Amino acid sequence: MVKLTDLSAHNAQHLLDKECPAFTKQPFVMGPPLRERRVAIVTTAGLHRRDDHNFDLSDLSYRVIPGDVRVDDLVMTQASVNFDRSGFQQDINVVLPLDRLRELDEAGEIGSIANFHYAFNGAGQLAPAFEPSAREVGRLLKADGVNAAVLVPV
Repeated sequence: MVKLTDLSAHNAQHLLDKECPAFTKQPFVMGPPLRERRVAIVTTAGLHRRDDHNFDLSDLSYRVIPGDVRVDDLVMTQASVNFDRSGFQQDINVVLPLDRLRELDEAGEIGSIANFHYAFNGAGQLAPAFEPSAREVGRLLKADGVNAAVLVPV
């Protein structure tokens, strides 16, 4: 992780401007037991299938990652120059823990894996700008019967 002092003033301020609101009430609800949950992954690593459209810095959309995708069919077009890609290059599970999720499924630790997972490019924009796309992904997750999501912020 880069230190703020190592960034240009502009890039440091961009990070400092990101809101991290305090919750005034408990925003979470209890779900079913883990063995009954249908789990999806949502990442901001800028991942997509090789034949999908690349992300660019101002991209507020998302990419759909099929649940049965081979992880070597995925590429990263994360736009942030501050993101260290070495972890992704060594093990994609750092940013999309799909192999770990599959292991949990095979061991009967979770109910099932979602048919689809979702990737955003988390660089360049403040969180509120993503709200329309995030709401759309929420509807897609609900339609897929997902009742648990692993959020992987990058």
